[in-house]
Amino acid sequence: MGRVAEQHTGVCLSQASAWRLLTGRLGWSLQRTQRKAVERGESEIARWVAHE
Repeated sequence: MGRVAEQHTGVCLSQASAWRLLTGRLGWSLQRTQRKAVERGESEIARWVAHE
């Protein structure tokens, strides 16, 4: 991340500084994709939640 900032702004940032900038000042957070089974039946899940 520090290299990208340096390429765009000319300012050299360490990983820790880049992380603080993204999370603190810009309000970004770490995002990870959620894994869902291919066989997942959304309608069955909704029915179960409504019933239970």
